[in-house]
Amino acid sequence: MHYREEELRSIAASPGVTIKDFRESNGNLCGAPSPTALSTLKLGKLRVVRRRLLQHYEHQPFVSCLAGLYGCQWRRYQRTRATPGDCCCSKLLAVCLLSEGQKLYLHWAHKIGILVSLIFSIVATAVLSDLWSKQWRTILLSFQVTAPYLHVGGVLVMTLLSWPIALHFFRINRKVVRALILGLYLAVLCALYIVPLGMYSPCLKEKGTLGPAPALIGHRGAPMLAPENTLMSFEKVVEAGGEGLETDVTISYDGVPFLMHDKTLKRTTNVQEVFPNRTDTNAAMFTWGELETLNAGAWFLQRDPFGTAWSLGDRDRKQVQNQSVCTFRDFLELAAQRGKQVIFDLYRPPSGHPYRDTWITRTLEVIQNQSSIQSHQVLWLPPELRSLVQEMNPDLQQTSGSHASVEELQRMHIVKLNLHYSSMSTEMISEYAVANISTNLYVISQPWLYSLAWCSGAQSVTTNALQLLNNLTRPLFLMTPDEYNLMWVLTDVISFILIFIILIFHWWRERGLLASCSGSKPTLEQGTYSKFRTVSTSWESPLKARWPWGQTWQPSQSTEHLTNLVCEAIV
Repeated sequence: MHYREEELRSIAASPGVTIKDFRESNGNLCGAPSPTALSTLKLGKLRVVRRRLLQHYEHQPFVSCLAGLYGCQWRRYQRTRATPGDCCCSKLLAVCLLSEGQKLYLHWAHKIGILVSLIFSIVATAVLSDLWSKQWRTILLSFQVTAPYLHVGGVLVMTLLSWPIALHFFRINRKVVRALILGLYLAVLCALYIVPLGMYSPCLKEKGTLGPAPALIGHRGAPMLAPENTLMSFEKVVEAGGEGLETDVTISYDGVPFLMHDKTLKRTTNVQEVFPNRTDTNAAMFTWGELETLNAGAWFLQRDPFGTAWSLGDRDRKQVQNQSVCTFRDFLELAAQRGKQVIFDLYRPPSGHPYRDTWITRTLEVIQNQSSIQSHQVLWLPPELRSLVQEMNPDLQQTSGSHASVEELQRMHIVKLNLHYSSMSTEMISEYAVANISTNLYVISQPWLYSLAWCSGAQSVTTNALQLLNNLTRPLFLMTPDEYNLMWVLTDVISFILIFIILIFHWWRERGLLASCSGSKPTLEQGTYSKFRTVSTSWESPLKARWPWGQTWQPSQSTEHLTNLVCEAIV
């Protein structure tokens, strides 16, 4: 029986072909196997199984898929060099191909593109680092609360990296390179294994040592549920269970203190419609009669600053539309009726304002004579003329917005610190607490940050998300040291076992690949990697992987030669 070239290719490529099947299909094309051949076949059964396992492991479809995605070329057998295509994730695919031991044939244009991308990334990182300098402190704080879980994640990443590292380690011939790769990997791995010894997280606490949850102070009210610095906003704080109200006070041109954070009225009112020629005018230069004509709520539904306007019902939406600029007196009356503490920033009027030099006394006059609030409910934050304020009303709770020594704070009769959360420190909070100086941190709206403040011992926080933080019954990521030690040990032990198994597997695999080669020694590929005839490294010539002793069939050779190779492979 004579076979066409396509049929012989099919027989050669069939992974499940047996001697019996081949004999039944080809008649007398191949002679009957000798007893010696059968004995050899039985004795070599384990080697054949091993070779097949290794061939399955090489996952040729996976490599071919990567090559197809990378080069945007889809063929059954890739015979040409894989060059980058137009895929948006070509860099990621290139890394995957490299991890599989494949070559990348980059055009000079692609190399320039990679260089430009690298330079752009470095410049962008430098610019963002400067613009977000304050946010880096937030990132460092996040490491404190998530440190135990970051350690587990780091060990997991190093465990996953052991696969490609072991793959290349056993294929590299240069001993120096092998030592550097293995040494660097083991150094990083060992550092991760022992890093918990020097790790600090406030949320690792023994049972019974966690203090009470920090009191919640509404930042300009509840700005996620209502327009900021309006009566509706402060009423939402009371409904949500907040213990304090925070705001910003400006004095109108005719001496009426009112609530406004910005220097202008443009963002939170409809001043563009009512006074189009005074859009950029300082808010303090308007009279109270003019301020009363403005709407201070419609902007909230139009701009939806926190993306929470959808949660408002029809009644709340109608109430939002009717909000107006709130006076300081009405704000104090609400706090007095509900028994809430108040804290506020006081802005000095600009030059030419009638109350530029008397803004402190005018504000104190409203507190003492025009409202029913008790002086001990007021946390006095403005640093200007603090001695005068203490003389005029010694019952006010003096609050400082800056760091200072305990002695200096006590000399100024400071009873509370109002600090940005980025300056959070367990030691600092404890030191002040010993001197009966409480600490308030602003502005904290994320549950993880609130959890960190809770674990650090802060007495109160100013927040935009009071309705969210008030539902936390315990800090996130809280665990005892014993629980973390158990997690630490188990993570390291499991990681070590998996890495050891991976190293042994790659050693066994490469040894089997070397044994499956012909008697000749493995050659060097560019002087670095050993070249074995495996499926993953031979996809440029698909039939080459079928003859483990090194024989190949070229299209220029006769069909009879291919038939002999098939017979030898089966016997």
